Amino acid sequence: MPKAKVNGINMAYDVSGVGEPLVMIMGLGGTRQSWVFQKRAFSKHFKIITLDSRGIGKSDKPSEPFTIKTLADDTIGLMNHLNIDKAHVLGVSHGGRVAQEVAINYPDRVIKLVLASTNTGAEGIDDLPPEVLHAFGSKERSSQSDIIYAGMKQCSICQAELQEKELWEHMWAAHRPKVLEWARKNIDFGKIISLGFNKKLYRMFILPFALLQLKLGSIEAHIRLIEATVGNTTLDRLHLIKAPTLVILGTEDKFCPPRSIEAMATRVPNAKLVKIEGGSHNILVEMRSRFNKEVLDFLKR
Repeated sequence: MPKAKVNGINMAYDVSGVGEPLVMIMGLGGTRQSWVFQKRAFSKHFKIITLDSRGIGKSDKPSEPFTIKTLADDTIGLMNHLNIDKAHVLGVSHGGRVAQEVAINYPDRVIKLVLASTNTGAEGIDDLPPEVLHAFGSKERSSQSDIIYAGMKQCSICQAELQEKELWEHMWAAHRPKVLEWARKNIDFGKIISLGFNKKLYRMFILPFALLQLKLGSIEAHIRLIEATVGNTTLDRLHLIKAPTLVILGTEDKFCPPRSIEAMATRVPNAKLVKIEGGSHNILVEMRSRFNKEVLDFLKR
C-alpha cells in the first residue's frame, strides 16, 4: 500500500487499471477499499485512483479540524504526486461534497465529474426522516449544531446568535471533550450505516464490515469529517463547474432528499441527471450494476 506526502499528511492510496485517470472519493468514513463493487468494472477502462481521506483508514490522523476545501486540496495534492494533470473525478455522499470543491476550485484539473448521493450542503437536515434524526441523537427536528451539541445550551456563547460556522468553531474549541463524549453516547453509527441501505439483505451482510471499519478508525475522526462540512456550501458556486457532470440519485435516499439533489443538478451547467428508482443512499452497492453502467457510459462517451 503506497502513501503520498500531500498537504502536510501521509495519504494512503491505491492505483489500478489502465486508461484515463479516474479519482474516486468515498463517503463519510469510507476507505479506498470501500469501492469493492466498482474497482474491477472501472479498472477495465480507466486507471482508477482510490484514497483514504485524512483521518480515515491508513492515512494520517491529524488532531486539528479541517474543511471540505482541505480534503479537495488533499485530492489535488495526490494527483500532483502521481503526476496526473487531469482526471475524471467521482465523489459519493460526503465524497461528492469534496468532488464539488475540486471541480469548483480546480476546474482545469477535472475532465468529467460524477456526483452520486450528494448535495450542496445548503439544504440542512430539517427535511430528513425522523429515524435519521434519531440516529444522529436528535429527538426532534433541529439544526445540525443542535444535534451534535445537544445539552450545551448552558454556555452563554453557544446561546448567542452566531452564524453556524462561528458557532461550530467555538464549540469545537471550547467543548470538544464534551462533544466527543456526547457523540459516543448518543450518535448511533450502526443505525446510520443501516439507514443507508433499503434492502435487509445488504444491511445483514455489509453492516458488520462497516462497523468493523468504524471500530478500526475512531468516532473522533468521523466527527471531524462531519465538522468539515459545517459552513460549507457550493450552492452559489456550482456555476463555476466547467466539467461535463453526471448527477446520480436514488429515489429513496434517506440522507440526501432527492429533491435537493435534483435542485443541485439544475445549477450545474449542462449536468445530466439520472434517477435510480428505489435506490438508497448506497446505490453504488445495492444497485451496483445500474450505477456502474451509468458511470461508465457517461465517462466513456
